[in-house]
Amino acid sequence: MSLIRQKNLALLNLSHNNLSGSIPVALGDLKFLALLDLSYNHLYGEIPSSGVFENAASVSLSDNSGLCGGAVDLKMQPCPHVSRRRLTQYYMIRILIPIFGFMSLILLIYFLLTGMRKARESLPLQDFTGEQFPKVSYNDLAEATQNFSESNLLGRGSYGSVYRGHILKNKIELAVKVLDLDMRGAEKSFFSECEALRRIQHRNLVPIITACSTVDSDGNVFKALVYEFMRNGNLDTWLHNNLEVKSPKHLNLTQRLSIAVNIADALDYLHHDSGSPIVHCDVKPSNILIDDDMTAHLGDFGIASFYLNSQLMTSTDSTTSAGIKGTIGYIAPEYAGGARVSTSGDVYSFGIVLLEILTGKRPTDPMFENGANLVDFIDKSFPDQISDIIDAPIQEMCKVTTQGRMDDIDTAVHRCVLSMLQVALSCTCQLPKDRMDMREVASKMHAINMSSIKGK
Repeated sequence: MSLIRQKNLALLNLSHNNLSGSIPVALGDLKFLALLDLSYNHLYGEIPSSGVFENAASVSLSDNSGLCGGAVDLKMQPCPHVSRRRLTQYYMIRILIPIFGFMSLILLIYFLLTGMRKARESLPLQDFTGEQFPKVSYNDLAEATQNFSESNLLGRGSYGSVYRGHILKNKIELAVKVLDLDMRGAEKSFFSECEALRRIQHRNLVPIITACSTVDSDGNVFKALVYEFMRNGNLDTWLHNNLEVKSPKHLNLTQRLSIAVNIADALDYLHHDSGSPIVHCDVKPSNILIDDDMTAHLGDFGIASFYLNSQLMTSTDSTTSAGIKGTIGYIAPEYAGGARVSTSGDVYSFGIVLLEILTGKRPTDPMFENGANLVDFIDKSFPDQISDIIDAPIQEMCKVTTQGRMDDIDTAVHRCVLSMLQVALSCTCQLPKDRMDMREVASKMHAINMSSIKGK
């Protein structure tokens, strides 16, 4: 301690300095040192007995539990009959053991996490390479998609691109989702979809054929999901992109109702019948695919969340909703306030999709500005002016006159539209507690469908 060289030092205050070790004997040799404060440190060992230490009133040593001995007036516990060297070793051991223990714990956690990550990375390959999910290589997928050519590109999403593929020898059409691993969250999205698709199987979920986790021809990590190809595209295209087609095809009311029932069944299954509940988190028309028979299938579990043993586990490995999950316009309002992901969030998204199916209007339509939104737009017209807000093809089917009078609407069709809007508005209540769960929603949608069939 360099202070010991200050022979004329009269006052020394080293309290609250987080000092450790023994008190230097040389401090007792400072003849002019009249006041010494070493309190609130981590000092240990025998207190010197000469100089300033001879007078208890001149020394403050409180809150140094490891000190012993010294002048009688200090009223400290006597030191054990061991040498100073052995005492120093004893206190050093007391300090070093917790340090080594802490470092060992850190290393153990690191190796456990590394092992878990390796196990998780190999999970999709293990789970998707059995009889149910055949093995597929990078070369197989490259050949099926003509080396992932632009002509086979079906679309791009948040975490990757989807290509159309053909396995000629089996005459199978595929949809190959290739993950862009440079995108933040893409790899976790892959594992999330693998986990969901490993656990679930339902007629209204997009069927998975297999998954691929390997390296490409350049040695880069390659991850892809292979689905059954849906020839009729997605619901978003049917509702909004017909203007780009020379002979546009429109969904009639029966088809729209059937699609809504299909998606309600899919969500009911995910929430109530898939073991532990799965929250899709991104229910929207572009994630609803339609097969040859016009049956709807819910897909894209890239940001899905899973309830395991009553605890929420998200695709970001967090037990809380670290950020808003989903697509603007379809996200439940409580998520914006930081609420946890829940099944009621999917219920809200389903309600928005149902409104979009009936009106042909996206929730992000430019008409919904300055605080306006799709739900309020429908609510203001419900129930007496629904002929003014339903999609044009449905209006034609209902044979609405130019005046749009309610009397001109076919009664059965009007009752069906009214019932569907009622369900949608119930699903989109502002507060989660006021919404139905998907079991009740699915039940009501089936009842509407049965009533519609009987009314024909």
